[in-house]
Amino acid sequence: IKLNTRVTANINAVTPLVNAIMPPVLIIELLLGLPGNLMALWVFCHHLQSWTPNIVYLLNLVLADFLLLVSLPFRIDHMLRGENWIFGDAWCRINHFMLSVNRSASIGFMTAVAVDRYFKVVHPHHKVNFISLRQAGAIACIIWIVVISLRLPLLTNVLLSEKNSVCNNTIHCNNVSICRSFNSYKDPPKGIKLHYIVYMAEYFLPLMVLIFCSIRVTCILHHCQMDKKKLKRAVRSVLVIVVIFNICFLPGIATGISGLYLQKLGNKYCDAYRLNNQLFGLSMGFTYLNSTLDPFIYCFSNSLFRNEIKKSINWFGLVELRLSCSDNAENR
Repeated sequence: IKLNTRVTANINAVTPLVNAIMPPVLIIELLLGLPGNLMALWVFCHHLQSWTPNIVYLLNLVLADFLLLVSLPFRIDHMLRGENWIFGDAWCRINHFMLSVNRSASIGFMTAVAVDRYFKVVHPHHKVNFISLRQAGAIACIIWIVVISLRLPLLTNVLLSEKNSVCNNTIHCNNVSICRSFNSYKDPPKGIKLHYIVYMAEYFLPLMVLIFCSIRVTCILHHCQMDKKKLKRAVRSVLVIVVIFNICFLPGIATGISGLYLQKLGNKYCDAYRLNNQLFGLSMGFTYLNSTLDPFIYCFSNSLFRNEIKKSINWFGLVELRLSCSDNAENR
């Protein structure tokens, strides 16, 4: 059942609740995420001689976060203006492309870090554990190529439409240009359909991988007699990734799927769909939170970053710095 033009325009109208709550939330996330990722970038580049495949994946996670941090000020401005996008359709598409690439790349490199931990603990003698930096860089490049290729439709999508419906990613409603990638399309173009499919698949497929890795690593911890301290760190590393993954991406996927379902039910569910749209808008606050929480992954997954944090804290005289040889062995 398709929504008629009048209802579609009404559903696509601005959402005052989202515009009131999201700007301060996004500003806080921007202010917290920027210094954490700048420090991570400095740490990893400062220890070039100690690079491992694990650091290669984490560094690419940092680079993905910068795509989000560059894009957030424009989203904040958009909401402060009552969802009036003033930067034009081309930058609207680029902005959504950067946000989507950040989400996809973050998920990809989170999964890569978790799989790296899994092989080091569950299959310590597997050849995957002995790949070179060049091979790790090739894996990172493949992840970027796949992510960018799947998100290109957000740049190339062109849909001519009549007043109060969608033109590219921008809706013109009551003289307000709303820049969204999820809208009530009467007939979504193929690029947008692909965007929806990727949005869902990139959550559920990595989730299964992360759950498998966490279960296997936890089982090894309980049944193996090897270095328990190192195993516990590996378990914490994977579990932190699973927790951050779900905190950031589960709300968006849940409200996104329910919105697509309500849209199929027809006009009588318009109010429920409109409410779901607001919840989906609020869920983006959790999605953008990943750049703020990713430094926890760096800290739990790599001793270089953890030791730099200890040094920084020790510089203020708050704790005693303790560096162990086991931390250095953890990065191998």
